[in-house]
Amino acid sequence: MSLKKRGLLAASVAALALATTSLVGCSAPAADDATVKIGVVPGGQPYWTTFVDAAAEEGITVEIVDFDDYPQPNPALTEGELDLNQFQHIQYLAEHNVASGDDLGIIGSTFIYPMNIFSAKYKSLDEIPAGGTIAVPDDPSNGARALLVLQKFGLIELKDGGSNTSTADDVIAEKSKVKVQTLAADLIPSSLPDVDAGVVNNDYVEPAGLDFKDSLGADGVEDESVQPYINIFAARTDDLDNETYNKLVDIYQNNADVQAALKDYVGDGAVAVKLSKSELAKILKTAEDDVRASQK
Repeated sequence: MSLKKRGLLAASVAALALATTSLVGCSAPAADDATVKIGVVPGGQPYWTTFVDAAAEEGITVEIVDFDDYPQPNPALTEGELDLNQFQHIQYLAEHNVASGDDLGIIGSTFIYPMNIFSAKYKSLDEIPAGGTIAVPDDPSNGARALLVLQKFGLIELKDGGSNTSTADDVIAEKSKVKVQTLAADLIPSSLPDVDAGVVNNDYVEPAGLDFKDSLGADGVEDESVQPYINIFAARTDDLDNETYNKLVDIYQNNADVQAALKDYVGDGAVAVKLSKSELAKILKTAEDDVRASQK
């Protein structure tokens, strides 16, 4: 997920990228000269280079396609411009599927990342003044999670205790210490000087020059209630059993070099998750049902 300085960038790491066109969307194993396109937001993290190299050692050519914000990679996957994407958690995919009528599925899990509160003005949550303003992402899934983080630390109170479908309208103003302001997730880091604090998605922390050690607070990744926030590889439903794509998930989860590179990037805060496709599908269905119920 990226600061808007890139635009749509197809950063090819494949020698034969033109061979991709004829095979986008097929569910058979990729041929030796095929390129598997994986959409990410943002790109540029060093572990993707390690991943591409590890895949090449297994005879799989990978191209990392960098998008500048969240709404782009799922439609690109649906339209066959990508073979996989890896940028979102289950709740975000559920929101997308319900809103768009798409039927994208989950081919593998990666991590649960904590969602952190940062401030350019204060060193602790206690210093944030009553009536202050905290920025939260304006997309539904990340926005709801950010609100739950603020409620966890007593900064706001949400109607009915809050849920994975809560919105800023659910903040009970008279019972909350602060106000919330919704902003595009990628703009929150650069907006920190203009607000008292902001809840920043993991992917935007380091690209914005922030440091996880400066976080004022984060949600707990061990809680079962955060399962919808497991990050995943998404694929078209017809491709969930694709041998090559499943091999790429295995490389991501189990290759020693890739795991070391990921560890260097995510540090100790993230928790690796290895659930079966059936378990992930169950979590996705529950999340989609919750989204539909919230719209009634």
